[in-house]
Amino acid sequence: MNKRVENLLLLIWTIAFVATLGSLYYSEVKGFTPCLYCWYQRILMYPIVLIAGIALIQKNGRIWLTTAAFSIIGACLSGYHYTIQKFSFFQERAGTCGDVPCTAQYVNYLGFITIPFMAFIAFVLILIASVMMSKQLKETK
Repeated sequence: MNKRVENLLLLIWTIAFVATLGSLYYSEVKGFTPCLYCWYQRILMYPIVLIAGIALIQKNGRIWLTTAAFSIIGACLSGYHYTIQKFSFFQERAGTCGDVPCTAQYVNYLGFITIPFMAFIAFVLILIASVMMSKQLKETK
């Protein structure tokens, strides 16, 4: 595995680790109860930390497809979650989401940055790094 692939793998692990710590901070320290969609996003983000961490130790860049798959699904889910938070048209059709409404906005930095928005950015960055890793692996063959 070349240095560029190793750096991309480290980037993927770092993004997923920071996102995991952020989600735990909001729920365990700030006391924000995650809604159903937040839980689904966590289910998709948390394994990336483990998968990328093990791959980094093993120097295995072939996990790009796994991280890409998790991040595509996660980005779609967090993108949808963000739209039902921010757009009234979708809020009216969102329905209920368990004990905590999925339209709730615990944070709203700069008027648009919510927790699902941050998750969306993390998933997209992981996807970009995964695709770049795939291209690097093809070039080194």
